[in-house]
Amino acid sequence: MKKVAIFGSTGSIGTQALSVIASNPRRVKAAVLTCKSRVDMLRNQIRRFRPEAVVVDRKEDAAELRREYRDLKVFYGADGLEEAAGAMDYDIFLNALVGIAGLRPTMAAIKRGAVTIALANKETLVTGGRLVMREAAASGVPVVPVDSEHSAVFQCLAGNQENSIRRILLTASGGPFRGYDRSRLESVTLGDALIHPTWKMGRKITVDSATLINKGFEVIEAKWLFDVDASCIEVAIHPQSIVHSLVEFEDGALLAQLGVSDMKAPISYAFSWPERWATDSRTLDLIGTRSLYFEEPAGEARRSLDMAYRVLREIQESEGDSSAVVLNGADEALVELFLAGKIPFVAILDTLEDLLDKHTPRGIESIEDIMDIDLEARTTVRERWGQHKI
Repeated sequence: MKKVAIFGSTGSIGTQALSVIASNPRRVKAAVLTCKSRVDMLRNQIRRFRPEAVVVDRKEDAAELRREYRDLKVFYGADGLEEAAGAMDYDIFLNALVGIAGLRPTMAAIKRGAVTIALANKETLVTGGRLVMREAAASGVPVVPVDSEHSAVFQCLAGNQENSIRRILLTASGGPFRGYDRSRLESVTLGDALIHPTWKMGRKITVDSATLINKGFEVIEAKWLFDVDASCIEVAIHPQSIVHSLVEFEDGALLAQLGVSDMKAPISYAFSWPERWATDSRTLDLIGTRSLYFEEPAGEARRSLDMAYRVLREIQESEGDSSAVVLNGADEALVELFLAGKIPFVAILDTLEDLLDKHTPRGIESIEDIMDIDLEARTTVRERWGQHKI
């Protein structure tokens, strides 16, 4: 029986992870659950899955849960996430948190050791890839990706030598604004941005998919996960979202992982790895699909990818990892403003590009360095747009 800590259990990935657990009651158990504000949903999860510990954001919510569930360990706040990750007993750490909040708990889980990191929080590697992967290697902790694209690459590499990779091709649906030029993007609304054509996800990642910066983050994440040069990572627009990614090897062989658009499959694989468990995911109808097609990223969609590759060059040429932290922190702040109706959609990429132009890349020595750079980027965004609350 594997015990799983689900950090972000009330979000899209977290709830689907619990569905996988419910389908495999003799194989896996929820040991730790966490949420930020959906405490009533967490209560339902506690009653159904009976975890050993939970983490909430507010001290007041923690006090109520302690009164309601006497045998339950309850932590709260950012410190509580880190403490639970480092102290509780579990075999798999599923990081399904949103944003840079996932960095410290992941590092605590790695330092705890004797776990598998199931990573659905790409910001952990975008901001702290060098530190995280170095610590994971030193601790002998495997990092198994949960993002559908990186899970696909991970699966294609099974039984193959990673040093024989010629290319990694990450696929992207193109989001709701595929093919839009600048003039069309200037009039899109929040409602438009939150309608993803193939995946059901949280609001933040859905907006990131609309700008395509999410794919840029995945390019950076792939560099750290698979230890490849930026020149080996490419992106192909694949609106059908059937081919989740591909790997080309030195002998010219191209392996792909295909499936329906259902996150339960990569979640289940992260839990079962190196085995495979049955899931209730639909079977892909290849005959009905008839054909698969791919496009080159172009127009406004190219801007996000260009920024990501620019950041990777700075990382590789001068270990200027701070650029990735700026890109991520500024994006989180900008998406928050966009979701609140404070800025137009086009302001997201415009501001990101400008901040990168003005940033001088530098190295990172610690998590504290990352958090300082992150705060600086967020502060700059809010000051620029007249929002002074940090």
